[in-house]
Amino acid sequence: MQSKNKGEISFINKVRIRFVETDPLGIVWHGNYIQYFEDGREAFGRHHGISYLDQKEYGYATPIVKSSSEHKFPLRYGDVATIKTIYVDSLAAKMIFKYEIFNQEDVLVCTGETVQVFVDKIGEGDLSLTIPDFFKDWKQKVGLLNE
Repeated sequence: MQSKNKGEISFINKVRIRFVETDPLGIVWHGNYIQYFEDGREAFGRHHGISYLDQKEYGYATPIVKSSSEHKFPLRYGDVATIKTIYVDSLAAKMIFKYEIFNQEDVLVCTGETVQVFVDKIGEGDLSLTIPDFFKDWKQKVGLLNE
């Protein structure tokens, strides 16, 4: 499922909370929410044609340089969580994603954000200060650029 507002594109996927992701009380350990963000990015990328494998094909990697999360309510073993991943458009050579995670009662349990930059995998892993052509093409394809 996807939605689109001006300057942003989103995708919604679900994950079942596994036993290994919880503490002895059956509550999801806070560090696992970063993995749920990655699950959301992976699903977003596959759906919208900008996955890590797509980026690698063009000779780039996009390491995370910033991440944050705010926890409101716990998820528990056996819950089915809904992850809404939102791409926020930027003029800079980076990818910004925001996340909203909901429990099965549709209560917002966590929000977060990650920022990724482009590094050249063909050369020395140099930081790209300009938006790579393949990413400009993708932005135009999904309606974020009118050029």
